[in-house]
Amino acid sequence: MENKGLLFIPDISGFTRFVNQTEIEHSRMIIQELLEGLINSNELELEISEIEGDAILFYKYGKPPALDAIYRQVETMFRTFHQSLNAYDVRKYCYCQACLSAADLTLKIITHFGEYTGYNVKHFSKLIGKDVIVVHQLLKNDIDNHEYWLVTRDLPGADSPSGLADWMKWSRGTRRTDSGEVVYHYTPLSRLREGIAPELLPPPDLETSEKRISLTREYTTDIVTLFHATGDFTQRSKWREGISSVEEVNHRLPRVGMKCRFVLITGETITCLSRYYAHESNKIEFWEKEVEKDRTFHYSLQELDENRTRLMIEVYFSTNTDIEFNSGEVEVNRLRGELERSMETLATINLD
Repeated sequence: MENKGLLFIPDISGFTRFVNQTEIEHSRMIIQELLEGLINSNELELEISEIEGDAILFYKYGKPPALDAIYRQVETMFRTFHQSLNAYDVRKYCYCQACLSAADLTLKIITHFGEYTGYNVKHFSKLIGKDVIVVHQLLKNDIDNHEYWLVTRDLPGADSPSGLADWMKWSRGTRRTDSGEVVYHYTPLSRLREGIAPELLPPPDLETSEKRISLTREYTTDIVTLFHATGDFTQRSKWREGISSVEEVNHRLPRVGMKCRFVLITGETITCLSRYYAHESNKIEFWEKEVEKDRTFHYSLQELDENRTRLMIEVYFSTNTDIEFNSGEVEVNRLRGELERSMETLATINLD
């Protein structure tokens, strides 16, 4: 059985073609994170032949795992996939079409047992064989559902799958391939979403903080544009006085939990951490903490009409006696003046 084994392809679908460059880049990064999550949830010790756009070709030589073991792998990958989407949906800081539609992405998984062999091109390992072609042709089928597990009858126990989960509803199908007609069974996986708990973001704990600054200004722009200008760390040096540059630390896409370093014109650096985000139909708010200063910034954006938005910035200073200097009037007044000028600058820059 040296040249036979399991072929396992999780395939992501649901993104439409975007023309906006930001949306293309964000869709790429979302898919990249999802694919990495699928790879990290590989419990069957499957090998990776290649990553094919929105899909991964896994394989494992030898006698195939039992069908229930394959199902557990399918379930783990499916749950990981949707947990990642749920987490991003409640934490995202972006309103481009790619980020807004990410929650609608789906996952189908094709499993097949067949004959293949590998070859190397420099440090790349590739698979070749008729069953590699078959499993790719099975990705294109007449199944209306876009979230399912498909097994071919070549897998032991797959000719009449049953007993894996009570909710499974198996259907039979055929696909004509270059190697002849392939019989398969498939079952929707959407029921597995019911066991995934929704993400909840606890609001910041301000018990040991005191609000010392509150500033408000109206801007002639829509709420989403103003949110991208204020909430994206990479935009901060364009309008926030005293910040010369921003160094990204731990994120690809802007979201709750992202962290960066503000490099000040004095040469000092401040670590800034995104802590909370919430939105309603006409209101967006987010919270950040400047770690070294132990002060928390609350940004609230209120839509007044489609081209007019009110921005409020509030600053909470720690009441911790170990950093009491941060709450002194001199520091508060200095920061208030800095923020007032920054909000004026924000009104003059191109927000698009």
